Amino acid sequence: MPGMNRIRRIGVLTGGGDAPGLNAVIRAVVRTADRLGGIETLGILDGFEGLLERRYRKFTSSQVRDLVGKGGTVLGTTNRCNPFAMLPEHSATGAARIDRSAEVVRNAREAELDALIVIGGDGTLRIARHFGELGLGIVGVPKTIDNDLAATDYTFGFWTAIEAASDALDRLRDTAESHHRVMILEVMGRDAGWIALHAGLAGAADVILIPEIPYRIHAVEAKIEERAARGQSYSLVVVAEGAVPIGGQPSWRDADAGDGHPRLGGAGDRLARELAPHIEHEIRVTVLGHLQRGGSPVPFDRILATRLGRRAAEAAVGGRFDTMVCLRAGEVSEVSLDEATAGQKLVDPKGELVATARAVGVGFGDERG
Repeated sequence: MPGMNRIRRIGVLTGGGDAPGLNAVIRAVVRTADRLGGIETLGILDGFEGLLERRYRKFTSSQVRDLVGKGGTVLGTTNRCNPFAMLPEHSATGAARIDRSAEVVRNAREAELDALIVIGGDGTLRIARHFGELGLGIVGVPKTIDNDLAATDYTFGFWTAIEAASDALDRLRDTAESHHRVMILEVMGRDAGWIALHAGLAGAADVILIPEIPYRIHAVEAKIEERAARGQSYSLVVVAEGAVPIGGQPSWRDADAGDGHPRLGGAGDRLARELAPHIEHEIRVTVLGHLQRGGSPVPFDRILATRLGRRAAEAAVGGRFDTMVCLRAGEVSEVSLDEATAGQKLVDPKGELVATARAVGVGFGDERG
């Protein structure tokens, strides 16, 4: 394992979906590495795809100076490239996948990368862990607006997504009250309902539906009718894209996308269809979608991303590989990639946040809703 005095060049890439704060991580990596002895940072374009195709960009501290508040990622990203299971070029849907990981390892060595910082969510970090097993010096940085990585208290981008969703609820309340409607806001959250729960609390939603608490349509109806009986002529419902009725399945926009990545979509529309026969209110659905991913990161995310980027650069330069930087109890530290990818962090249906929501009258569509 190379020591600090042998590290001359590190690579950095972003994989998976974009998130506010990615550029702040890149900035912190580049500037920290430069101050640790003039170590060069090579940006890999478009995730692991860039390593396969040898597409790189050299960075200097001056080039990244103003990136802290810029949304997206200047490196580009993709969630459709797993070098261990690639579709052959120009192949038909369903073709056998091939392992091109050896090409990535060879290209990384030809680029003289002594370490590789991988910024991504669960899927990207699992791929990174496998490359660590093949001998690359890997340091991970957790990234997902879903905030569902178990090894870190928060992931950057999450609070920016919450702000976008909360703002949407504030705006929807105005039109809901004006027109006496039920407004449904669909937010991201495939397996974990953190965005829906936090945004619902911040935006004073009346019903919050999350994957961890399957719902009954009649319980949602009862909450809306309860409000109507108290003279409240409108209701706000937040639904995570992965929310399901009891005994049901998720709503798939494309269950067989042909690339091994089925896509969720339509949880809000399904809820509206199920509710319509049971209530008198007009129902409207808003899908927030990628608005949650874009835009300038809020200060918390800028600061967290900078802290994680600095620690990742220090870990890479120090030869502390097969690790992921994380936030625990307010402090940035490191955990093994094995621990980092061991499981998801899901909302506890009996936890304090859910209990708080119930205490102020929020329904979750279950028997207690």
